[in-house]
Amino acid sequence: MLRRLRTAFGKYWARWLLALVLTGVAGAQVMGMLPNRLVERLDLFFYDLRMRVAKPDLDPRIVIIDIDEKSIGELGRWPWSRDVVAQLVRQMTQTYQAQSVGFDVVFAEPDTSSGYGRLEQLAQGPLKDVPQLARQLQVLKPQMDYDARLAEALQGQPVVMGYNLSNESGAIAKGQLPPPAFSVADLGGRALDVTHWQAYGANLPQLQAAARAGGFFNPIPDDDGLIRAVPLIAQVGDHFYESLALATSRVALGGRRIKPVFLQRQDVLFEGQLRDYGALAGIAVEARPQPLFIPVERHLTTLVTYRGAGGPKGGAFRYVPAVDVIRGTYPHDQLDGRIMLVGTTVPGLNDLRATPVNPVYPGVEIHANLIASIIDDDFKARPDFAQGYDALQVLLVGLLLGLLLPMLGPLASMLLTVGAAAALGGLNFWLYDSAGMVLPLATALLLVAMLFISNLAWGYLFEYRNRKAIVNLFGEYVAPELVAEMAANPESYNMEGEIRELTVMFSDVRGFTTISESLQPNELREYINVYLTAMSEDIRGNRGTLDKYIGDAVMAFWGAPLELPDHAARAVATALKMQQTTLLLNEEFIRRNWPPLKIGIGLNSGQMRVGDMGSKIRKAYTVMGDAVNLSSRLESITKVYGVGVLVGQATRQAAPQFAYRELDRVRVKGKNEPVPIYEPLAPENELDAVLRAEVEHWHVALALVRAQRWDEAEAALLALQQEQPRGLYTLYLERIAHYRVTPPAADWDGVTTFETK
Repeated sequence: MLRRLRTAFGKYWARWLLALVLTGVAGAQVMGMLPNRLVERLDLFFYDLRMRVAKPDLDPRIVIIDIDEKSIGELGRWPWSRDVVAQLVRQMTQTYQAQSVGFDVVFAEPDTSSGYGRLEQLAQGPLKDVPQLARQLQVLKPQMDYDARLAEALQGQPVVMGYNLSNESGAIAKGQLPPPAFSVADLGGRALDVTHWQAYGANLPQLQAAARAGGFFNPIPDDDGLIRAVPLIAQVGDHFYESLALATSRVALGGRRIKPVFLQRQDVLFEGQLRDYGALAGIAVEARPQPLFIPVERHLTTLVTYRGAGGPKGGAFRYVPAVDVIRGTYPHDQLDGRIMLVGTTVPGLNDLRATPVNPVYPGVEIHANLIASIIDDDFKARPDFAQGYDALQVLLVGLLLGLLLPMLGPLASMLLTVGAAAALGGLNFWLYDSAGMVLPLATALLLVAMLFISNLAWGYLFEYRNRKAIVNLFGEYVAPELVAEMAANPESYNMEGEIRELTVMFSDVRGFTTISESLQPNELREYINVYLTAMSEDIRGNRGTLDKYIGDAVMAFWGAPLELPDHAARAVATALKMQQTTLLLNEEFIRRNWPPLKIGIGLNSGQMRVGDMGSKIRKAYTVMGDAVNLSSRLESITKVYGVGVLVGQATRQAAPQFAYRELDRVRVKGKNEPVPIYEPLAPENELDAVLRAEVEHWHVALALVRAQRWDEAEAALLALQQEQPRGLYTLYLERIAHYRVTPPAADWDGVTTFETK
């Protein structure tokens, strides 16, 4: 066991050290020592993704009264007269019995559309001497003072007026703020991390005074412009005010007041529900049937849980045209007793916001999402232990993957990496969905990716180095393009033995003993190297596999490791090319006063076993079988027939595109069955007409020999010899002379038997 550990350490220590360094870097980032905007953006992306994948259900409790294009088309452009708004309020609160109403619009300017203000100015100015006008105005005031009519409609109803806060340069306070939720004096000297505002654009005093409450609707976009959180409390001067969503929820729940929760030791909020130890815990709402607690982020904000893509087609909340409410035509069963928010989806009215789920999200629906979270007491929040959780998952990922990845193969490494990433993501989403915890994920996932990539790169670099060494090694035996093809698809090749139909070649130098005796050792080495290099290049150039050198002999084959359907044709073409190369080499050898070169080549095709063969000490990728032995025998007898290349019957049949000269039928040592042998001459379409005629005459002469018509055969051979002297013709003339003296047996089949290899 100890030895295994030592072996593993010696093999993987560098990659383990790299994993440790990467884990340390990730840990430093988690602890804030290496702040990274990329990580922050990725965490925001994963936070957004959680909401995008969720499919919303329609929340029937909250309805958005939409100042939409239909309503504007039928009632006139916005802003409508306060008389119309008053009618809308009465319909929502009295006809449809709204639980609460939140206005995501501001009524900061007096409504002068009735002309009452101008008449009042005339009655107090140029026409003050007309007492009948003043008296008549008093009678008409209830009908013509639209702001008063709206204030009357608001009186005693659960309506929350919205307003806007501002820190813009030159902004001034306008309108009247609602009563504050609490003041600096109520904090007992504590400080709140809250947004501060200098100015505001609020509602007319008479409207705000008549309403039940008021709430600001200022979103605070993140650096990327998206709204993920909104403040629940904001500070103006020494007072703190609630947001529109918080105020509307509080009114709907019958809440009397809100306050920040600073729980001291042993302090208990609302019958022991929550306890804290000195820091701000959240916002408490005293409501029925039980108090609510809202967790907060920095600046007293809370994360918005977006439900759906927003808008009338988003699926999360019902949108009702305001005109249908005013006219009372909307079904009561879908509107009675709901929480209603008045807002607009018309692009020109500038209440569309950029959010994680939609870049053009109705601002009023942001409040709807917050109200749903408040009344359900269902908030997403970053827990205090988020940093510790992140550090723990980074440590576990670093230890697990850092230890295991170096020891696994590519597929197992990929599966482990994907599994680890899926586990991290699944746990993160489960905690978000079931417990409302918004926990970091980006650093851990980046560490997973970096560990995988680093191991992959490490393995690739070393594998590339090893592959390059293998290519260099096998490149001495196999054509480079074959090695490249094999390296590109290594799974398609193996060294296991298998039976294939291949073509095998044996090549040998004629009279090598004489050559070696005529050269000095260094010259002989150079001579044989030049020869073997040239022959090997011809073989590799035609996709052959160099098997081995046996002294001055060369063994090669075609059709493995890459399958070649035309292996026989390639082998024949290579043999002819080698004969031409030999002639070119001889020109150089003669210039260098070296003896000329002559080679014999034997080719045969057939079924043979190919694979990694040898001993435990050394193996080689080679071929074995009867077809291989016959090729070797054919190479040996090329000198008997005075030809450069001999092929067997199987090779001739597999490569019919060449012209052949049949030489004999032979029975070689080790085989009982005779086989015809052929000399390949050239591609069929390139054969010289003179040589073609000679071959035809030769085949006639060969038939006469086999028919034992010695005189006719001799005459034909002498004619051929006179036209083109060849050792083949001399051989058969000698055989005829022998058969005349010693006639063959009566059952002679024309086969020549060779008793030696």
